[in-house]
Amino acid sequence: MDEHVMAVQRMQEYISRHLTEEITPADLAKESMYSPWYSCRLFREYTGSAPADYIRRLRLSESARQLKKGTVNVTRAAFEYGFDSMDGFRRAFRREFGCSPGEYSRKPVPIPLFIPYGVKFREMRKEGSSMKETETIFVQPMTRPERMCVIKRGVKAGEYWDYCNEVGCDVWGILTSMDSICGEPVCMWLPEKYITPGTSVYVQGVEVPADHSGEIPDGFDTIILPEAEYLMFQGQPFREEDYEDAITSVWNAIKKYDPSLTGYEWDSENPRIQLEPRGERGYIELVPVKRKH
Repeated sequence: MDEHVMAVQRMQEYISRHLTEEITPADLAKESMYSPWYSCRLFREYTGSAPADYIRRLRLSESARQLKKGTVNVTRAAFEYGFDSMDGFRRAFRREFGCSPGEYSRKPVPIPLFIPYGVKFREMRKEGSSMKETETIFVQPMTRPERMCVIKRGVKAGEYWDYCNEVGCDVWGILTSMDSICGEPVCMWLPEKYITPGTSVYVQGVEVPADHSGEIPDGFDTIILPEAEYLMFQGQPFREEDYEDAITSVWNAIKKYDPSLTGYEWDSENPRIQLEPRGERGYIELVPVKRKH
């Protein structure tokens, strides 16, 4: 892989490891193995942000997570995440999220958390895959309760990268800031009855209780999904650089799987659900099924 890409990736990983510590241009240059000036240039070229802006946004988002959990108060959050004064923290927080840290701590609302993506993964997608198919796929039946799903619709997207091109990757940050009944946001392929004219089959959203009365972010929509049965397909843990191959392996397993062997048939009336690919747990996808009559 291109050494420039890997240099930026090393800087991103260094920032994540040292987020609550002082991070200097010299530190990043040491990680990238280029001069401070050239390191900054590369970082901006591949991430779209100067290192200082990237670090600031990441620190603000992590401080927001901790405030929502109640693990820190506003004062501690300010100084733990590198702000020299409370006023500076308040101003930066309001510019980033539209509310003060005190307001957010008292009443968390959906906010656009900054979710950075490693630059090497975009490059690996261009290079294609070389990993062999995952050998073992775990399959488990499960029931999803009736729930509301707060979703952001795309335009024509049928998969993740097209969706990001249409609506941007910041949607995931907003969804991550919201409480979910399953503990995390989801991606879904919607059946036709849930697709409004001129919108995409692929959406991102968060599942909340059916009687949810909390704030719905601007530009988002809601749908009510009934209780439904699913087969959960889970691949083996994978290296982050092999994430596309891990997804493909699970998709191939789904194509070959015969649900009638366990008394089910595929259910086209409910959405297929994709969880965020995480190497430590393997790729997970939930495919709707119904009891075979």
